[in-house]
Amino acid sequence: MKASEFIKRVAIPVVSAVFLAVLFRPLCMENGECDYLSLWWFMGIPFGIHRMFFWVIPKGYDIGGTVGILFLNVLAGGVIGGIVLAGRLLLAAVYLAKAVAAIISRTVRKLTGKPCRA
Repeated sequence: MKASEFIKRVAIPVVSAVFLAVLFRPLCMENGECDYLSLWWFMGIPFGIHRMFFWVIPKGYDIGGTVGILFLNVLAGGVIGGIVLAGRLLLAAVYLAKAVAAIISRTVRKLTGKPCRA
């Protein structure tokens, strides 16, 4: 695994998830405890808004209806993004395990004197 591939597939998703968790955690504090469902939803918004294929366009509503429809769009984007974020973090864990296994395999081959594959 190349370093650029490791950065793209492991480091960037993990760093972005940690950054979003630190950014949105104060918004999700209730009575000194964190509401993790709200945190998951807030963290999913950047990952899900641009992946939505269906936006409900408010037409013919008053201001309350328009704001409600737009909030529904953001809520759906947050749920979609939360699922995408969980998938990316799962893939990051798989790639990390794969990288560790490759490093261990290469180290063992070097110690035993067998040629390494490039």
